[in-house]
Amino acid sequence: MRSFLWLLCSLPLTALAAEPGPVAATTPVVADSNLSAQLSQMLLGLLLVIGLIFVLAWLLRRVQRIGPRGAQVIKLLASQALGPRDRLVLVQVGGEQILLGLSAGRITPLHVLKEPVHLPDSEPASTEFAQRLMELLGRDQKDKL
Repeated sequence: MRSFLWLLCSLPLTALAAEPGPVAATTPVVADSNLSAQLSQMLLGLLLVIGLIFVLAWLLRRVQRIGPRGAQVIKLLASQALGPRDRLVLVQVGGEQILLGLSAGRITPLHVLKEPVHLPDSEPASTEFAQRLMELLGRDQKDKL
């Protein structure tokens, strides 16, 4: 900082107060070509970001499929909504089934079943939504396979 101040003080004041020279005539820049270049650059960047989102979503799905499916220790067997924030959940942990009460910010074990409840062999509720959505879109479940 001291060297900058020393350099500034050593310059003659006439060098600091130089008069501006004649202003060169500038040609007006065509605004349309500049605007179209900026617009195309913005669209290219937007397409790149959207493409990146789709690629990352595809990779996330692939990574989730790689993990072990059948080695889950805790399984959600059934769920019943009691209100907007309250529900009953039947969970199987190992060979034991537990009925849990879920409320806002709280999980309460209600009962440990002595005999396991045998549920009919049906698909989980999440696939029911997928089936209904496919039906609404006009596609059969056979198209999915």
